[in-house]
Amino acid sequence: MASHGTIQRPSTVATPTTPTGRPEDSTGKTLDDFRRPEFRLVCPLSIPSSPEAASLRIIQNLAHFALYYTHFVWIVLFITLIPQRKVSLILLVIMTYVASLYLLLLRACPANFHLLHKIIDKRIVLGLIVMATMIELIATDAGLHLVITLAATVPLVLTHAVFWVRNDFCVEKWGGGNGGGGGGEESVPLVDESTEIV
Repeated sequence: MASHGTIQRPSTVATPTTPTGRPEDSTGKTLDDFRRPEFRLVCPLSIPSSPEAASLRIIQNLAHFALYYTHFVWIVLFITLIPQRKVSLILLVIMTYVASLYLLLLRACPANFHLLHKIIDKRIVLGLIVMATMIELIATDAGLHLVITLAATVPLVLTHAVFWVRNDFCVEKWGGGNGGGGGGEESVPLVDESTEIV
């Protein structure tokens, strides 16, 4: 119906072909160059092969997802403090503000400012802020809320850290070595890089 009233003529221009007989487009590429690789469903969760692999995953994922894990625990603690412990909630927000200001100060100061970057380590200061927050929560009778929150969230965080595979979906260690599960192994990517779209 869309061609009503028009005359359709066959094309007189031949499509260019390659020496193999496959049609080309105007750039000289064949249709095979544009063919997409097949769809693969990749799950970033897997069971570690050994306790050593599990502990390595925990260390790597705690370092990589530390901010997200901290926010998760903070949000659960915040929600548990809302109904009953208003003073503890205010102290938690104040200590969070202090930690945020310290981290912003670190980012604002140049890297050659030795007092903040070399002498005072960021992990020590943040650890002291966390300890002060815990002491304030215990002093304001919110220690039970803190313990329940940590008991509920730490196992979830550790479970995620054990099962999550990092480094662009790499599988466990692969390759030779000394047979003891140590040294001469390397990570093998789960997706073949030769099939990626450029």
